[in-house]
Amino acid sequence: MFKKLDDKNRKRLKRKVHIRKRVYGTSERPRMTVFRSNCNLYMQVIDDTVGKTLASISTLEKEFSSLKPNIEGAAKLGEAMGSRLKEKNITSVVFDRNGYLYHGVVKALADGARKAGIEF
Repeated sequence: MFKKLDDKNRKRLKRKVHIRKRVYGTSERPRMTVFRSNCNLYMQVIDDTVGKTLASISTLEKEFSSLKPNIEGAAKLGEAMGSRLKEKNITSVVFDRNGYLYHGVVKALADGARKAGIEF
């Protein structure tokens, strides 16, 4: 059982490195990255030129602690992240799926941000 989990995580990390070779966030278009665990969802918007996190959101925050890491919760979290980015005058980002397949929860996060007016 543990070998299977190690292989699954190792494959995701290889995909992540392959993606990060091409995806780079600038001050005009920062990188929006996603991390998901079995219990929580996390999103960050990063400017790679200076190495700073411009905005972040997760289900660990009090106002989002009731959200589950499923498609519905991810969509609401994505919309909230979009509104935070709008407050900071960020309208366009580069999406970094962080090695995860682009379906389900990861797709719902992206669609929620798009619904809030963020362009990918």
